[in-house]
Amino acid sequence: MSVQVRQIARFLCNHPLTRDHRAAGFVRLFRWQIESRLRREVIVPWVDGIRLAARRGMTGATGNIYAGLHEFADMAFTLHFLRPDDLFLDVGANIGSYTLLASGVCKARTIAFEPDPQTMALLRRNIDLNGLDGRVLLEQTAVGAEDGEVKFTLGRDTGNQVTQGNERAGPTQRVSMRTLDSVAGLAPPTMIKVDVEGYEAQVFRGARTVLNAPLLKAVITEGQRPADIAPLLSAGFAQYEYDPFHRRLSRVGRDRSGNNALLLRDSSFVAARLTASPSFHVLSYTI
Repeated sequence: MSVQVRQIARFLCNHPLTRDHRAAGFVRLFRWQIESRLRREVIVPWVDGIRLAARRGMTGATGNIYAGLHEFADMAFTLHFLRPDDLFLDVGANIGSYTLLASGVCKARTIAFEPDPQTMALLRRNIDLNGLDGRVLLEQTAVGAEDGEVKFTLGRDTGNQVTQGNERAGPTQRVSMRTLDSVAGLAPPTMIKVDVEGYEAQVFRGARTVLNAPLLKAVITEGQRPADIAPLLSAGFAQYEYDPFHRRLSRVGRDRSGNNALLLRDSSFVAARLTASPSFHVLSYTI
């Protein structure tokens, strides 16, 4: 058994939506392996009528296909928290999984940032497929501490990143970079998701005004190093975990390990929203 197959099997056996329904998860896995070899693009039904256009090699997208929600707690938080009047910033949007949840299911407005032209084309495909042009603004740019240009890797799917002077990065391209504070017409967001493969600290350095806006209540960030989350802590955020099945928040220490960190400000406001949110439907679950 290859390393990749073992990783997928472990993912399905431990994921909250498949660990009690492993057989169904493996059926979806095998069906995807067949269909994705027969067609360049496969369109699958996803959450509450949203459709996802995916291709072989898309790590995050295929995780959604196998297990419903690839990043279960964080995606469920997004679905329970956002409302139609909110603005959501998807920094490192890739093909748009979080954007589809925010604007397709929750009907929030989204600004989605994705610097790679090929990935942007796939992101735009998912927006067009779901008729979300009126709710989603696409920004083909990296996000960082200052406006300008940076080197960005090619061909790494969700692992593409700003090279930060790394000469072993492989093929790269020059892309534009903006700060969140300088994006034209940016209104205060209610929630931000940042997934930029180690560049999170620079994103937050360029977002001081955004982070201190009282309307911003929630940030999901892949970066969890002290330098990554220090600007958030300084702006009054604290780290939490979310249990979607019980809609329960709990404080966690800074030494927690996991895929992402959930940081909240005004947790009583957030908790009230989570409790009052309508349920969503994914796989055989109503959550």
